[in-house]
Amino acid sequence: MHAVQPSTHPSGRSPVAGILTGIAALALGACTVGPWYHKPAIAPPQSWTTAANPAAPEWPAMDWWRGFKAPDLDAYIAQAETANDDLRAAIARVEEADAQRRIALAPLLPTLGASAAASRGRQPVANSAVYQTSNDFNPLVTASYELDFWGKNRAGYQAAAYTEKASRYDRTTVELTVLSGVATTYFQTLELRDRLRIAESNLGNAAEVLRGLRLEERAGTATALDVAQQETVVDTVNATIPPLRQQLRQSEDALAILVGSTPEAIAVTRGQLDDIALPPVRPGLPSELLARRPDVAEAEAQLIAANANIAAARAAFFPSISLTANGGYESAALATLLTPASRVWLIGADLTQPIFQGGAILGQYRYSQARYRELLADYHKAVISALANVEDALIAVQQTEDQVARQLQATEEARRAYRFADAQMHAGTINVLTLLNTETTLFTAEDALAQAKFAHLQALVSLYQALGGGWRLESEPL
Repeated sequence: MHAVQPSTHPSGRSPVAGILTGIAALALGACTVGPWYHKPAIAPPQSWTTAANPAAPEWPAMDWWRGFKAPDLDAYIAQAETANDDLRAAIARVEEADAQRRIALAPLLPTLGASAAASRGRQPVANSAVYQTSNDFNPLVTASYELDFWGKNRAGYQAAAYTEKASRYDRTTVELTVLSGVATTYFQTLELRDRLRIAESNLGNAAEVLRGLRLEERAGTATALDVAQQETVVDTVNATIPPLRQQLRQSEDALAILVGSTPEAIAVTRGQLDDIALPPVRPGLPSELLARRPDVAEAEAQLIAANANIAAARAAFFPSISLTANGGYESAALATLLTPASRVWLIGADLTQPIFQGGAILGQYRYSQARYRELLADYHKAVISALANVEDALIAVQQTEDQVARQLQATEEARRAYRFADAQMHAGTINVLTLLNTETTLFTAEDALAQAKFAHLQALVSLYQALGGGWRLESEPL
């Protein structure tokens, strides 16, 4: 084995330590070849088309659903926040993106490694019949660093970091969708319970009228036609009950899926729509909406990531510079292994310039540009869709509130008309046909009122969702 003479650095430090110290300074001189990101300018309207509540604007709270004053709804939402499968998957995607960000950070840092080798061998001495046994001990520390002169690695990390941000915003969007779905499905279940109760109550009333008519038929004061017409009413109302029971069970099954339970675990056995409070919603200015919609924030984060990918793809056209160093000891005897005379080191630099890659680099660059244009269109659509969602929800809240008020009045009038008709029918001043008409009108009005109340609650939930459900964008440095 040939002996290696040690070298002394003028400062007294190891050359390996010197090169590692200089990495930071070299990195500071790195250039960037990518485009700067500019936020797309999409001017929101000055005010909402649909007149909102004239009171002072108030954006939804994070626990917006509590405004409905429904303890069962609170419990279902609490269960969904921990057990909903879509939300669990979204959380896992955040963890995946976080791991990818850590992977993308690695090229910005030096890599360090350690190795140790020991060998013992017996070889003949040249031009003699003598054999010599020798040892070799060689512990080494190695370091390498790719100088990010063109900003490729930094751009890759920025893309991964904003992709992680997008995954977090996506998780919030999924959560808002799930919680809105729980609220809407719960209210739908109450609506179907109310409609079923109305149908059963009307069935009982119709059956009672039928019994009275049959008695009158025997007494000769009612005809067989009167009885047959009332039997038709009874059968018609009775036929509406099975579909309502089916829809109620299906609504409960949908609620079970949303809260992460099996269907048999959910059965809504109490509550009605009249028990639900109607919280006021007063949206702020349209210009504030974009900072309160997680889906818009997600679209912009993906756009920024795509912009960084363009920079990384452009930097691939330029040469890459790598620095390597290793240092350690090498000796034929353990006793002298750690002495200055046994010290060894090596410093190197590599420059690699791509010349011909079959069009792969150019293709990647053009793909990154096209992907940016695609996400730019997606961002524009997310912004205008967010504004349209609020407008749609505002008009729905306004009109369904008016619909409930009008339908409530119509129901009260139908109920009063039925009471008059029933009394007059028994007094013999009107025929049974008039009673049947008022009876059918009352049933239709009560059923329509239950549907109108649900539509109004559904519109309120949609407005909470359109306003971001109390979420607000916070500026987070990378």
